[in-house]
Amino acid sequence: MKKLSYLLILSGLVSVPAVAADSPHSVAFNVGITTDYIFRGISQSQHDPAISGGVDYSHSSGLYAGTWLSTQKWVDEGISAVSAYKDGSKLELDLYGGYKGTAGDIGYDIGLIHYAYDGDRGVVRTVGVATPETTEVYLGLSWKMLSFKYSHTVSNYFVGWGAPGTWNSKGSNYLELNATHDLGNGWGLLGHIGRQVIKDVPAPTNADYTDWKIGATKDVGFGVVTLAYSDTDGEGGIGQAYRWNGENVAKGVLALSFSKSF
Repeated sequence: MKKLSYLLILSGLVSVPAVAADSPHSVAFNVGITTDYIFRGISQSQHDPAISGGVDYSHSSGLYAGTWLSTQKWVDEGISAVSAYKDGSKLELDLYGGYKGTAGDIGYDIGLIHYAYDGDRGVVRTVGVATPETTEVYLGLSWKMLSFKYSHTVSNYFVGWGAPGTWNSKGSNYLELNATHDLGNGWGLLGHIGRQVIKDVPAPTNADYTDWKIGATKDVGFGVVTLAYSDTDGEGGIGQAYRWNGENVAKGVLALSFSKSF
């Protein structure tokens, strides 16, 4: 209950002082629920539902910072039943900040994000296992209905890929192209394609993959409902890179989500 209460607090389900209309500062909140938490085509919840919430601060100069919290299961169950990145890990906390601006019709976004996970890195189950904590820098560009983003890992490990003292995955990167289309009356379409590269993974493991997504959104007044199909060419068979605790977390998934911003 304490973790759930913390999630709801970060989601903005508490009263906060109003920001003056003429203030250069603004604060926004968001909350969401999904049948499957998909990140870059990979299920972070072992194909189970997840809830999330976040708080965003922005300044009229273009500077911004925020935090986002979600339930997840891969950190505790990501490798096997006898080995984990962290014991008892249930939550993901993202901390980010950057600068946004425009140059004519082009929008740009430069920033840094850190992915952190709760739980215990004991020496029994996690010996020789890389930390899941990850830090990336990113550059985003947008034009009308299209947006492009490049993310680059600057921490030693990207979401647990690596073996301490043997190899790390620093320099891993993700390139994505997204598109949206407004159909009117609250309806919209979305499309996405991305390419994840994991650096220096020893052969014969193939951890690089391409993911894609297509879906529809509907603004129902009190929030937005999204139905989207995501898939990858990642290898999730027995003994392969994206087989986590018996689950193929890279397979195609149709997910239903609800989100609200305020």
